[in-house]
Amino acid sequence: MKKALSAAMAAGMTAVMLAGCGSSASSAAESTAPAESTSTAASTEAAAESVVSAPTALSFVFADGDDTFKTQMNKIVDDFNAANPDITITIEPGDGGSYSEFLKTKDSVGEFPDMMEMRDTAMYVRAGKIAPLSDDVKALFTSTVDFDGVTYTAPFSGANTMGIMYNKKYFADNGLEIPKTWDEFITLCQTIKDKGDMSPLVVGGSDVWHIGFLYDLCYANDVLESDPDFIEECYKGEKDFSDANYQKAVTDLAEVLSFAQDGWASTPDAQITTFFVNDMSAMMFSGTHMFSQINDAAPDFEYGWFAVPDRDGKVNLLGGGTAGGWALSAEAAKDPDKQAAFDAFCKYFFSSDVYGAYCEAMAAIPTTVETPKMNTSEQFQSVLDALSAADYTHLMWNQEVGNRELPPDFRNFTYKTCIEVAQGSRDVASASSELQKTWNVALQSFNPTTGLGVE
Repeated sequence: MKKALSAAMAAGMTAVMLAGCGSSASSAAESTAPAESTSTAASTEAAAESVVSAPTALSFVFADGDDTFKTQMNKIVDDFNAANPDITITIEPGDGGSYSEFLKTKDSVGEFPDMMEMRDTAMYVRAGKIAPLSDDVKALFTSTVDFDGVTYTAPFSGANTMGIMYNKKYFADNGLEIPKTWDEFITLCQTIKDKGDMSPLVVGGSDVWHIGFLYDLCYANDVLESDPDFIEECYKGEKDFSDANYQKAVTDLAEVLSFAQDGWASTPDAQITTFFVNDMSAMMFSGTHMFSQINDAAPDFEYGWFAVPDRDGKVNLLGGGTAGGWALSAEAAKDPDKQAAFDAFCKYFFSSDVYGAYCEAMAAIPTTVETPKMNTSEQFQSVLDALSAADYTHLMWNQEVGNRELPPDFRNFTYKTCIEVAQGSRDVASASSELQKTWNVALQSFNPTTGLGVE
C-alpha cells in the first residue's frame, strides 16, 4: 500500500509546480486551439448572471518576474473581466525577484491588495491578514494545505516535481539505461564520469536554493520515507541532526554533487540549461519548470525524464497542493461582493479549459478534482505517470506548515552547510553539530510545537 509523507496531502492527488525559486515558465505541449477561444468559451456560462450586487473592484498582485506566467495571468484576468462586466480585477505591478519582501512592504504602507499570490502563507495566517477559502472553492481541489483544519489558499499548481532530465541521444549512443535503484543511479553517474566527455550532472550551486532540489531527493529517501515527523521530533527534542538517517542524507548529497560539473558551486541556475543542451552535461535534476527553458534553448534537442529511485527501488516525489496559491485578504472578505468576486475568479481560473491552457503553458501539474483539458509532451506525461505510480509523495521541507514548519532562515543555512561538506571543507559530523547549534538558537524564538513565535 502506498504511503503519503505529508499529513496535509490527501490520497489520489496529482501535483506540481513552483518551489522556492519563483514562478517559472514551462511548456508541456502546444495547445491545439488558441487560448483566446477556449477562455472565452469557458467564461460564457459564468457570465450569464452577475455574482455581485453592485459593481465591484479588486486589486490583484502576483510575482511577475516570469514572462510566461505574467502573460498568462494578464490574459486570464482580461478575459475574466470581459466575461464579468460588474467585476473589475486590476493587476498591480509585482516584484518577481523579491516578491515576499514586496508584499511585506505593501502591507507595511497600508496597500495590502484585495487578492494576491500568497507564498509565506503561515506568516500571513498568523497575522490574520488573509481569509479562509469558501467551501465551494476548496471543493475544487484534490488536496490543500490546512492550518488547524482551515484552508486559506487556492493552489494554482502543485509542488514542483523534481526529476532527472537526460540527453536521450547520449544515453542511446552509449548504451546507458534508466536506473531502477539508487545504487544503479550512482553507477550510471560514475560510468558517465569515467567516459570523460561530459559531466554526469549540471548543478547551479551559486543559487543556494538550487541545492535544495538534490537535498530534497536525499532527505526524502533517507529521512522522510521512514520518519515523516523528523522535524517535529527535532522541535520536541526527540531527534536531532546527529540522527544516522539524516547524516546519510547529507552523505548522499555530497556523493551526488561529486558528479557535477567543475565549478558547480559558482554556476548560477540560469546557466544549467546551456550546459545541458550543449552536450556539456548528460543530466540535470530540477523541476518541470525547466521543460520550456530546454525547448526554447534548443527546440530539436532530444531529452527524456525519469524519477530517481531509492535504494529499494521505491520512488519518492514532490507532489500535491502546497500552502501557496491565490488568497483573499481578510479586509476584502468583509465585503460580500469582493468575496463573491474572488470566488468567481477562482472558479473561472480553475475551469477545465482555462486551467488546462494555463497548465500547458506553465507545465503545472493540476491540483483540481476535475481533470483540465490539456495536451502533454512526452516528458510531462512521464512526470504524470511517475506521480501516479509513486510510492511516496511529499512537500519540500520548507513548504511544510504546523509542527513541521522550519525556523526562519534555517533552510538556506542547511544548504550552505551541505555545500561545505560536498566541497570537503567540513565533514558530516561537523555539519550535524553546526546544524544542531543553529537549530537550538532558533528554538529560543520559534517552536511551533509549543507555540513560541507562532501565536
